[in-house]
Amino acid sequence: STLMRSSAASDVYKRQGGDWATHKLEHELGGMFDVAHGAGLAAVWGSWARYVMDEKPERFAQFAVDVMGVEESDDVKSTALKGIEAVEEFYRMIEMPTNMKELGINPTDEQIKDMAMKATNHDTQQLGAFKKLSAKDLVEIYKTAK
Repeated sequence: STLMRSSAASDVYKRQGGDWATHKLEHELGGMFDVAHGAGLAAVWGSWARYVMDEKPERFAQFAVDVMGVEESDDVKSTALKGIEAVEEFYRMIEMPTNMKELGINPTDEQIKDMAMKATNHDTQQLGAFKKLSAKDLVEIYKTAK
């Protein structure tokens, strides 16, 4: 079951042509705080998902229903949010962090800005496929993930 959900969760990236923004977010987090890649991904995924979800809520809703077993409703955004919550609950079930506090780190605002700037090559590159993310966007995602 765990392997199946993990494999299915990675499929959401493939279906979108590969939105690897969470990996870049985590690489900077891991580089600064020496956290395990999977744990860092789990800690930022929910914040990233909520931040970009409005760009393609139907994709998140489809993921929620098809992968996480959320009951489909007429409210696409509600279904999508329930899917994000289901992923976070799954992470908790396998004892993975769902935010930076659970990861055991508390970056300062300056550290968050530094990570965002490094991830975007000093705000000269945007990340993501769901939504193009600037350094300012990454700062918001990191802050929400605290």
